[in-house]
Amino acid sequence: MNSDSVKAAKARALVATLLFLEAGVIFALAMWLVGLTIFADSFELLPLLGVLLFALLGSGGLAISAIGYRKGKYFGRSPSVLANLIALGVVSYMLQAKLWFVGAALAVLALTTLIATLRAIPTDL
Repeated sequence: MNSDSVKAAKARALVATLLFLEAGVIFALAMWLVGLTIFADSFELLPLLGVLLFALLGSGGLAISAIGYRKGKYFGRSPSVLANLIALGVVSYMLQAKLWFVGAALAVLALTTLIATLRAIPTDL
């Protein structure tokens, strides 16, 4: 095993770990929304189902991308880049709503994962 393949394996492992972390955060947010809905004064089923569907699909997609990275495949690169670019767009709305800590944490996680994903691009396809 040469040093390039060792570097590539480390880069893939880092990306997979960050993607699993992001998937866990999105899943936790989905569960938080369920909790909010249970204790809310009013209940609307269709908006809740829409948010849960997107949150669970997003979390599952990131987890599948992470599994692919962990196995040495690169099919999860595009979803990872897209999801993190979307997350950076969401950060701007969080900052406008004065959610500084949440927005800063999401920005750091999204930027770190985006940079790690772009640096893990293989050179010998």
